[in-house]
Amino acid sequence: MSRVFAIADLHLGFSLDKPMEIFGSAWEQHHQKIKEDWIRRVGKDDVVIVAGDISWGMRLDESLVDLEWIDALPGKKVLVKGNHDFWWQSLSQIQGRFDTIHFLYNNMYTVEDLAICGTRGWLLPSSEGFRPEDEKIYRREIMRLERSLLMAKEMPHIKRKIVAMHYPPLSRFSSDNGFVQLLREHKVQEVVYGHLHDQDSWNNAIHGRHQGMNFHLVSCDFLDFSLKEIVHVSQR
Repeated sequence: MSRVFAIADLHLGFSLDKPMEIFGSAWEQHHQKIKEDWIRRVGKDDVVIVAGDISWGMRLDESLVDLEWIDALPGKKVLVKGNHDFWWQSLSQIQGRFDTIHFLYNNMYTVEDLAICGTRGWLLPSSEGFRPEDEKIYRREIMRLERSLLMAKEMPHIKRKIVAMHYPPLSRFSSDNGFVQLLREHKVQEVVYGHLHDQDSWNNAIHGRHQGMNFHLVSCDFLDFSLKEIVHVSQR
């Protein structure tokens, strides 16, 4: 039996001078805390979803050492693009380049009867500061999520679905939108997301059971820099 874990917002920058402790003392050597927890808990057949904001690198060459660090950790990894992942420009440049990493972008990943689908996401129409130009990006991200979910729908052996996003697909101020409608339509069981880094955002986030799904906020500072176990997967 394998397990699926999730975490987001690693904000790695091994090749850059980007000290994360400027965001608070909890971030001091945060990568070491994550690594220690990861090595202690993850086995070679387990899967870890990393839900965006993976590396501070602006270009792929600046992020390679961060991706190699993830690749060297135990288990298989499914990575989702975050709003700071500017190094992620072309899927053809990165997919298949690392032994244990799958990049989730207009595609999906399967573990036995479980499908991991997802997309980056975007600001929600109810968000403060949502501009007319955000509407186009929001609609495009909905289409990407739908494409990922439709791929899973075409596979008859798939019985369960996890959706991984970087941006939260809903909040206490936006309980219904295009993302949520797709999640309901495709009977998604588990939803993981990150992006949120302050107490007010955490308080307004959706956690636990909601609209028939389990929602998991997995920003690494919210999780005290440890992985969250999402589901067990039985081998057929």
